[in-house]
Amino acid sequence: MPHRVIRVRSSAADLVRQRIAKLQQELGISPDFPAAVERAAAAARPELPDLDRTDLPFVTIDPASSRDLDQAMHLARDSDGYLVHYAIADVAAFVPAGGPVDLEARRRGETLYGADSKIPLHPTVLSEGAASLLPDQVCPALLWTMRLDSEGALVQTHVERARVRSVAKLSFEEVQRAIVRGETRHALLREIGQKRMAQEAARGGVSLPMPEQEIVIEGSDWHLEFRHMLDVENWNAQLSLLTGIAAAQLMLAAKVGILRTLPPAEERAVKRLRRSAAALGVPWPAELSYPEFVRSLDPAKPAHAAMTVACTTLLRGAGYVTFDGDLPAQTEHSALATPYAHVTAPLRRLIDRFAGEICVAVCAGEPPPAWVREALPDLPATMAESSRRANRYENAVVDLIEAEILSDDVGGSFAGVILEAEPDAPTKGVVQIIDPATEAAVTSAGPLPVGEKVNVTLTVADPDQHKVAFRL
Repeated sequence: MPHRVIRVRSSAADLVRQRIAKLQQELGISPDFPAAVERAAAAARPELPDLDRTDLPFVTIDPASSRDLDQAMHLARDSDGYLVHYAIADVAAFVPAGGPVDLEARRRGETLYGADSKIPLHPTVLSEGAASLLPDQVCPALLWTMRLDSEGALVQTHVERARVRSVAKLSFEEVQRAIVRGETRHALLREIGQKRMAQEAARGGVSLPMPEQEIVIEGSDWHLEFRHMLDVENWNAQLSLLTGIAAAQLMLAAKVGILRTLPPAEERAVKRLRRSAAALGVPWPAELSYPEFVRSLDPAKPAHAAMTVACTTLLRGAGYVTFDGDLPAQTEHSALATPYAHVTAPLRRLIDRFAGEICVAVCAGEPPPAWVREALPDLPATMAESSRRANRYENAVVDLIEAEILSDDVGGSFAGVILEAEPDAPTKGVVQIIDPATEAAVTSAGPLPVGEKVNVTLTVADPDQHKVAFRL
């Protein structure tokens, strides 16, 4: 369907970027690095590992514009099962502990994204250059070798340092097109991805089918759209999840590590969701489990979209837990229904570098490096703060662009769906506008009709305050 587009004059584009820069200043963040950090990054010259696996033709699959490539894969059959080689950028090879780049990364925590701006975790000379798994570049990597059985279950894991080389930088879209055309070169990605999704379903894991709101900039045209993940993105994500699950198993066995956890939902929360489903008219048979119910939702249907948003209440409370000795009481990520760790995005997320080092040490039969163990107690708080900052920044940038696109339409009428109402104030909630793809505050004189199609009036579109609001 056509999108409402803002055709940005150079002066208007400059104004939008000035507002983003002001927001960055308010949050104390900047894409620029101190000179000492840039110098240290540019001077990094790591020795390549002795193990040479440049014989494996790795490929990366990412958004077309990405250059900070953390992961490269090589998939093969192994008897009646599968052999997954997954190379992860070896950031520690470029970033000495306690050095300028390391200290700045600990301050930042993660890469932040917003419109056509990015606040990188590491200087781009590393994250989009020497440390990135770009094609035809020999790089140090943490090489994960994982054997799966015929059903896609993990049966063996090993990780070690190796030199690797990607032979191709592929985009999600081109791989999806190749699969739709019936090409067989990505058949194993689909086969393994689908079996890993079946494994997830069997153990009671769940992924919400939430469409992503994206800012699309094509020359002087800016628009917002909701997009669902392509099949290939889901299969690709399963390889990352597989590696995180393997990492958690290694660290739990060694009784030292970092887990990504999510507490199980309370029974009363699930009962409340069942009441919400009944109110929205979304069938939820008594014998259908919560994960099975989520997989039955179709966000293209208004009531289902509202139900999907309601289900996010069970995913709150995710965080990190570190341990060195006794295992923590909570080790599982309830949405995945298994212990899990972040290890596959060290160019963009601080904690992955530390978890990766632990896994390499465990597989080598060695203790983790002292700098890793010393950092463990502080890492959960560091990541919690960076996550809050990332959410605030990225949401504010989306709000700003929404306001810019809608700024000439105050008083206009828009079609949408009421996604939620505040429990204690049912006249206030959130509406999803289809075009432009917007989620914003909405108010009404009476209780909001959650899950229903409505027409709403735009009452506020203020780019300076990055605020949009509607009234039913």
